[in-house]
Amino acid sequence: MANKQEATFAGGCFWCIEAAFNMVEGVTLATSGYSGGKTVNPSYQEVISGHTGHAEAVHVEFDADTISYEQLLAMFFQLHDPTTLNRQGNDVGTQYRSMILTHNKTQQQLADSVIDYLNTANIWDSPIVTEVQPFNAFYPAESFHQDYVNKNPNQPYCQILIGPKLAQFKTKFGEFIKKG
Repeated sequence: MANKQEATFAGGCFWCIEAAFNMVEGVTLATSGYSGGKTVNPSYQEVISGHTGHAEAVHVEFDADTISYEQLLAMFFQLHDPTTLNRQGNDVGTQYRSMILTHNKTQQQLADSVIDYLNTANIWDSPIVTEVQPFNAFYPAESFHQDYVNKNPNQPYCQILIGPKLAQFKTKFGEFIKKG
């Protein structure tokens, strides 16, 4: 891969965001995990307690010659509600906050610019509360969280909540979905 880059996003439950990004052409790997907090190598139980400072996050490795960071940002904002502070649907707590962890100054500027644009466009009824902060560390989640949606398609949470989001994602970003 000629132009390998990394991006890290938090937008509520990591299962949906990971599944969506793993469908995207140019994304070589999306991994569920934890980021944005202070605890080193936290467990899922520690993160959901809300005491680690971490959010459920997805670390994305991508080829910037195939998919741009701006396109990934557009996808991220479509996959969750960036206007609810410390929650996504019924998931409540700082571990479910909306956050972009930037890996460099360019990502920081692009994230800020996209948020300004989206707020000005009045797409949502409320302003975006997504945090933008420098990337510090990412800790992969336990193995059973990786590729969860594909491994558990009959799980009710996947069918009722994630399935419709992924269908909408495929419709909106069909040109970016991997073939086959």
